[in-house]
Amino acid sequence: MTSSSEFHISPARLSDAERDKALRILRDGVAMGRLSHDTFVRRMELALTARSAEELAALTSDLRTEGRLSRLVFGTVEAVSGFSVRLRRAWQAERLPKLLLPHPGSGHPLRIGRDPASGLRLTHETVSRVHAELRHQGGMWVLRDLGSTNGTTVNGRRVIGAAVVREGDQVAFGQVSFRLSAP
Repeated sequence: MTSSSEFHISPARLSDAERDKALRILRDGVAMGRLSHDTFVRRMELALTARSAEELAALTSDLRTEGRLSRLVFGTVEAVSGFSVRLRRAWQAERLPKLLLPHPGSGHPLRIGRDPASGLRLTHETVSRVHAELRHQGGMWVLRDLGSTNGTTVNGRRVIGAAVVREGDQVAFGQVSFRLSAP
């Protein structure tokens, strides 16, 4: 007769939910700045190959998880701070000078830059000689960055290539900002 000590019993396989929970804690840890990217990647690899709950617990033991109350408080603070940023942008947008969109029937693009031949000449040092162009095509206004040094943005997002714009959008050429307006 054999005893139970002679049989090699392996622990139960980890569930996907247990791994997901550990990965979520690691992801939150790197997002909150508690882990470096390299440490996160290494621990993630170890979590995916872990064979026991103890191994997973060791990977996340230094990353305290937040309770419901603290998540609620931090979520509220994030929402309020996000609101104040949107409010500040709205306040500044109303005070921006207007850039009147050209008549759509002209067929020629509006060139923007420091070059004296530009349709809209901006003499600010952050504006390139040939910075951008605004063109009406296919019933839409298209703003194209022409390889400027300091970039073109629409509503705070950098234009890579071209972007569709409309009345009310905030556009910036380098550090010179406008709000688009119809004539």
